[in-house]
Amino acid sequence: MSETPATEEIQGCLERIIYTNEENHYTVGQLVPDDQKKPVTVVGNLPSVQCGETLRLQGQWIHHPQFGPQFKITRFESILPSTVTGLKKYLGSGLIKGIGPKFAERIVDFFGVETLTVIDKFSGRLKEVPGIGAERAGRIRIAWVEQKAVRDIMIFLQSYGITPSQASKIYKMYGDDSMAVVQENPYRLARDIYGIGFKIADQIARNLGIPSDSSRRIQAGIFYQLEQFLSEGHTCYPQEQLATAAAGDLLGVEVGPVEREITQMAHDGHLKIEPQEGLIFLAGLHHAECDLAARLKFIAQAPLSLPPVIIDKAMEWADQQSRITMSDAQREAVKAGITSKLTVITGGPGVGKTTIIRNIVKILAYKKARIALCAPTGRAAKRLSESCSLPAQTIHRLLKYDPPNHSFTFNEEKPLEVDLVVVDETSMLDIPLARSLLLAIPPRASLILVGDVDQLPSVGPGNVLRDIIESKIAHVIRLTQIFRQHHASQIIVNAHRVNEGQMPENTPGHSTFTPDDEADQDEAPPTPAGTVAVRHLTSTSDFHLLPVDSPEAGLKRIVDLCATEIPRVFGLNSIDDIQVMAPMHRGICGVENLNRELQKALNPKKEKDFQLHREGETQEIERFGRLYRLGDKVMQIKNNYDKDVFNGDLGRVQSISRENQKVFVTVDGRDVEYDFSDLDELLPAYAISIHKSQGSEYPAVVIPILTQHYVMLQRNLIYTGITRGKKLVILVGSAKALSIAVHNNKTAHRYGMLRKRLEE
Repeated sequence: MSETPATEEIQGCLERIIYTNEENHYTVGQLVPDDQKKPVTVVGNLPSVQCGETLRLQGQWIHHPQFGPQFKITRFESILPSTVTGLKKYLGSGLIKGIGPKFAERIVDFFGVETLTVIDKFSGRLKEVPGIGAERAGRIRIAWVEQKAVRDIMIFLQSYGITPSQASKIYKMYGDDSMAVVQENPYRLARDIYGIGFKIADQIARNLGIPSDSSRRIQAGIFYQLEQFLSEGHTCYPQEQLATAAAGDLLGVEVGPVEREITQMAHDGHLKIEPQEGLIFLAGLHHAECDLAARLKFIAQAPLSLPPVIIDKAMEWADQQSRITMSDAQREAVKAGITSKLTVITGGPGVGKTTIIRNIVKILAYKKARIALCAPTGRAAKRLSESCSLPAQTIHRLLKYDPPNHSFTFNEEKPLEVDLVVVDETSMLDIPLARSLLLAIPPRASLILVGDVDQLPSVGPGNVLRDIIESKIAHVIRLTQIFRQHHASQIIVNAHRVNEGQMPENTPGHSTFTPDDEADQDEAPPTPAGTVAVRHLTSTSDFHLLPVDSPEAGLKRIVDLCATEIPRVFGLNSIDDIQVMAPMHRGICGVENLNRELQKALNPKKEKDFQLHREGETQEIERFGRLYRLGDKVMQIKNNYDKDVFNGDLGRVQSISRENQKVFVTVDGRDVEYDFSDLDELLPAYAISIHKSQGSEYPAVVIPILTQHYVMLQRNLIYTGITRGKKLVILVGSAKALSIAVHNNKTAHRYGMLRKRLEE
């Protein structure tokens, strides 16, 4: 039995960082001990350290079979450097916003070993350094104070998995009270800080000695477990199942104490219990669902106030204006939109929803009605604006979010001054956003909801469009006829085939979509003989099925399609025009790995002579285990009202400043500024999940469909993916996986009470 190596302590200057993992801070570096000249290799968790820092390390010496002796770190402490060389490295590392290598050299040359004392206590003297004015000196002072505070938090929390970004957010949230808040109630972190969940907060709490059966811990676990269910689309959850789930693997306690805390939380107003149904809501979400139901009923029952219209004459006029003769179903929909207070227009692609909305808007605009057009996403709003020749906005911008007050300017007290509101892509509406919109619509106004109820429901809680349709509170028009001009599009035809439970088809004359080594085909539903695939792209069709016999082959084919084949055959841009969309995040053909491989192929690192626009910029930076590079296609993954960017917005990285610790991203034609600590809100977007594609259309979409995606293979998922493509859709995978998806019409049940409230 080998002895455990004795704990030792070494101190020295961190000369070089060989490797660091942004997610767990595991670092391999070289440190020059104070009593030696040669560097030694150190390994372990070193969050937020920079070259040039003096570190005091505790740990043990180990022997790596390949790399030899290493010092394995168990704890560290940062000691400020005291030599001119160390100070230049320390300050020039990008540690402090506003100081890059150039300014670090100037400052240290000017103040010598007193540099840090000057920055810390006499920052006004920085103006004595050539090139540093009052504004920059002030920014350096603020950044120094923040960096010190964040470092204190990092050292205190270094063994709990807190990242530098999370420590920075803790400081931004709580300021000088950060340490006190963490020590007094670490569970606040899970509620207040994006990216810190219950499990990290619980680890901190346990190390601080908070008992496992404390009320604070159990209540935090209940909140966390309920929010996990809400992230799956539920508005509420059965009380018994919630208590069992929270008590089990999460908290490791008996169900009884959890039930008692649920009752207490309801008594305190944090939760709301619907006793007849046995459902538990977060209080705010219960309030939102009730408000939404009441407002929908109020609008539906209020008198019509739109300008009077002679329907038949108006529709003849609209046909003449657009030079398109509407079908009977379309005329019925236009009539409903003009004469009903609450109308739903639903149907798949190519069934004429756009023509209907355009004609309703045209008729009522001619009658001087005040019309607001909106959609959940910027891209959907832009399409709506183009089709109706009137301005359209995202719902957030229509309601005018007020960042200081964390609320919308337009609300029940100050409603929109409109006669008609048209909402496109309504399947994306969740309960909170729908509630905010409905409260801002005056009862006299009419409301038209447009969307495809067969697509995936919203990412957020609720199933708003389906609940409204099934409650029968609205005048519902369901369109099914594909119009003649769309019959030539295989995308439209195949989207409808998939939605009806049939396998898609390609152009005639190609081989059947069954790779030679497709295994146990009998386990999947039978593949119709008409389902065909091609080995090579052809510009004669806008829909292709490309067979591959393994995930590795699928990955290679997708990269080749984006990098060379699609641009060559269809003349489309590899980054701007093509969107890869995957059913899952993990795996060889999952979103994460696809992004890594597509980034290498479509936006490789430039050669050493690549010129950056401004001093202090860098070509790439790694954060949160992800590489961000100039020119990268990226996606915002949470609503950020302060930046005016929202979940699903796409952009391109324009510049990266290591000196100022900022990344600038162009989103919808405007530059958005991100601190390095905000980059957990920004993901590479060469590949995205099909869920994240809702409300957007792309010239070309490429979708891997493999049996490895089995758990996510559902009809509405594939249907949603196909309907995102405007000019080209390519499915890469196996007939078996596609058949599983097409024949699986089971949609995940979502707990909620909106439909019942509307029917009451």
